[in-house]
Amino acid sequence: MSTFTEENVPGRYGPHATTEADPREVGRVRTEYSPAHDGDPDPGEIVWTWVPFEENDGRGKDRPVLVVAREPAGTLLAVQLSSKRHDGDREWVAIGSGPWDRSGRDSWVDVDRVLRLHEEGMRREACALDRMRFNLVRQRLHERYGWT
Repeated sequence: MSTFTEENVPGRYGPHATTEADPREVGRVRTEYSPAHDGDPDPGEIVWTWVPFEENDGRGKDRPVLVVAREPAGTLLAVQLSSKRHDGDREWVAIGSGPWDRSGRDSWVDVDRVLRLHEEGMRREACALDRMRFNLVRQRLHERYGWT
């Protein structure tokens, strides 16, 4: 089993780095629920990857994200999770707790910030989110960006 340091976390550097995507410029997006517990990231699954901080200053952290769609080029679109309670300006969807958080804390999904990730840029598959909670996120993405 390999050990990840801050320098070699998948998704942090190079051609497989996780980046922010403009949700209004990604073209037609078809979200889908198709988890398959096979080690590959699939829509409906929560995976771990390096997520750059919004300041885009080189800092960030390894965190869980919910994969919501697969792009034709093979990249994936995802939204980040947080265990910090969010009530405010940004658009956060409460999804409760699950096995992606070892402490069992409730989580929120940030639909204001869409990430593009690569299969080679994730650290591990955490779990599949159940369809009901996935559909809550999907509905907000549809309302916000017109994604189907």
